Amino acid sequence: MAYGQTVRRGGACNRLAEPHWADPLDTSFSKQRGGRWNAPGSYGVLYLNMTEQMARLQVEHKLAGHPYEIEDLDPAAQHDLVEVDVVETDALDLVSDAGLQAVGLPVSYPLDAAGQRVAHEQCHLVGQAAYDVPLPAIACRSAAADAGAAPTDEERAVFDRDVGIVTQTGRRPFADWSLGLGTDLDRSRAGAPDH
Repeated sequence: MAYGQTVRRGGACNRLAEPHWADPLDTSFSKQRGGRWNAPGSYGVLYLNMTEQMARLQVEHKLAGHPYEIEDLDPAAQHDLVEVDVVETDALDLVSDAGLQAVGLPVSYPLDAAGQRVAHEQCHLVGQAAYDVPLPAIACRSAAADAGAAPTDEERAVFDRDVGIVTQTGRRPFADWSLGLGTDLDRSRAGAPDH
């Protein structure tokens, strides 16, 4: 059974992990709580960023609407950057316009035609269909557009049954990978003034 279009993806990626997580590749929390590509209680998904810059944008995205910025956070309580290597494999293509159209998502994804964020419920249907094929992963545009992610910024979602294609290669604390790094780049991408 075919579903959508696929692309080949693999290589170095990273994952944000709470400092107390003993196994940052564990998908059980995702299975319980759900995420963009999996409904709560369905199956687990390992959510990855393709670049370190993408990880920074994810942190900015999580802070959207709060009265503080990255520099105001206690580094010891923030996300570690878990570096991983992913075996090259087929992934559902939610990066290209044609790939998005093939599964019924708008080419403006992560936003819909009205400029609103595509609902998780719609993404859950796409994720479930990819899981049922079965495909091992989804390659998608970042949902962190509000933090400055461009359509070329990618995320990866690896399904729990295929998490064996992911190998941890390193782990860096928040202060090492985020504080003071990329700030000028982040501002220039977002069009913010440099102070």
